[in-house]
Amino acid sequence: MLVFAVGVNHRTAPVEVREKLSFSELSLEEWLKKLSSYPAIEGCVIISTCNRTEIYAASREFDDGLGAIWDFLSGKSGVDISEIKNCTYVHSLYDAIRHLFRVTSGLDSMVLGETQILGQVRSAYQAACNYGSTNKVLNTLFQQAITVGKRVRTETGIDKNSVSISYAAVELARQTFGDLRGRSVLVIGAGKMSELTALHLVSNGVSGIIVSNRSHEKAERMARKFGGKAVRFDQLSSCMAGADIIISCTSASHYVVRRNEVLDLMKNRGGNKIMIIDIAVPRDIEPSAGDIEGVTLFDVDDLKNVVDQNLSERKKAAVEAESIIEEDLDEFMKWLGTQFVVPTIASLKKLGDQIKQRELARALNRLGEISPHDRKVVGSLANSIVNQLLHIPVTRIKEYALSPEGHLYTEVLQNLFDLDVPGQQIKSKKIKTGIKLVKGR
Repeated sequence: MLVFAVGVNHRTAPVEVREKLSFSELSLEEWLKKLSSYPAIEGCVIISTCNRTEIYAASREFDDGLGAIWDFLSGKSGVDISEIKNCTYVHSLYDAIRHLFRVTSGLDSMVLGETQILGQVRSAYQAACNYGSTNKVLNTLFQQAITVGKRVRTETGIDKNSVSISYAAVELARQTFGDLRGRSVLVIGAGKMSELTALHLVSNGVSGIIVSNRSHEKAERMARKFGGKAVRFDQLSSCMAGADIIISCTSASHYVVRRNEVLDLMKNRGGNKIMIIDIAVPRDIEPSAGDIEGVTLFDVDDLKNVVDQNLSERKKAAVEAESIIEEDLDEFMKWLGTQFVVPTIASLKKLGDQIKQRELARALNRLGEISPHDRKVVGSLANSIVNQLLHIPVTRIKEYALSPEGHLYTEVLQNLFDLDVPGQQIKSKKIKTGIKLVKGR
């Protein structure tokens, strides 16, 4: 059984190509059934997110299986097969399994260590199970991959240090206030970055959202998302007095808040601290306002420094994650090898016994009338020859079954002896193993 993956992601193709190769949740059952109908495909799972589309398949024949997927993707997208080949990647066997483990661990994501992909893989696998498009190998593979993804995050903490500008603001807010529960926030500007930052703060306990924007309609729309209120831009100064955190991200070409305004604000706060996050470029807040006692001012460069530091921590965790992946990868490959070796050994012994019985009957017929003792000696001789001939191949294949290439050695043995293994018929003219023979074992 060969496992392989064909995929396209944010690194290999632009969005206009990725969207043609994507699969919606509503149509996934239809496409899984379509792909499963190809004779060469014995199991499949489709992962489709905004940044990647990947098909994991199990097949007896690599060339036939890969050809089926090329044809399937071309038919689905209307894109010529040659173009699809140019923008997709193909991983087979060991590399395919390692790739999936890296995907679930967040090591292949646009944002290193992100957590969303683990849930997306789990959902894709569950959908394939519901539609009956998986098989034993893929079931075990995806269950193991999900376990690896969880283990990486638990043991390395790779997702603990945020690498987004908006969430970095939350970490800086914690450094300033400690507990964020009950803190109020004023958002100046109603753009995407302001909204994301406010969203992360609210999810961490911040309350009392007030939004102010030159377009009052946009301010009202954003305020409704957080159950807050909108105020007109000319009332900004009065709103600042009650805020613990101010987020500012407008497109103004001048300072929106001056030092003297912040100075007046602090005189009326009774010593209560205020945190100002200026994400705008050019800056909204006059930089010298950060020198005022009780004011903590961060600009976009401060946030980027946090992101860079956290990214450095994630890269360190990624090194540890790779070790975990290799460890689990070896275990999975050993399991995969054993799935082939037991029935193959049984078929090999069965073949040996059939040859022995046939040749023994022929020899005894030629000998004519002989004593029971002589018949026993001839039978023992035949048994001994067959057992000794098969001893080394059986011993070696058991050893190789525990290596990453175990299933490949098994397929070679099936071809060498033309074995009839139920469900594992291999066409010798198409087998491509790439095995390096192991000596001294």
